[in-house]
Amino acid sequence: MNLEKLRKHCLSYPGATEQIQWGADLVFKVGGRMFAVAATEPAASHRLSFKCSDEGFAELVENDGVTPAPYLARAKWVALERFDALNDREIEARIAEAYSLVFGKLTKKAQADIGGPSAAGKPKRSGRRLPT
Repeated sequence: MNLEKLRKHCLSYPGATEQIQWGADLVFKVGGRMFAVAATEPAASHRLSFKCSDEGFAELVENDGVTPAPYLARAKWVALERFDALNDREIEARIAEAYSLVFGKLTKKAQADIGGPSAAGKPKRSGRRLPT
């Protein structure tokens, strides 16, 4: 994995945006909420951080080169010290999970506006009760 491939992957999700924050970190968001952060400076101590499920967090921090993310570990974020700490397929799967976790916490209106995974294929409720 490299920064350009990661960027392309993160921006492939519905409603995903990117912006530079905290000096030189590339932050990927959906609905204004972060799901992944990549360092753009080679001297950074971590290359990539992303949101995980509770189980994913516990599993990932057992890997060499994967640590609890500084400042965000309590929210179940991990940090990769280098891009090859996980293979490309694993990183892509974990980013997909991070996006889904964050998207799932958005309001139903925001989800519908974005049209992402939780909004697709669900019938809208009219609020009316059917006669019995």
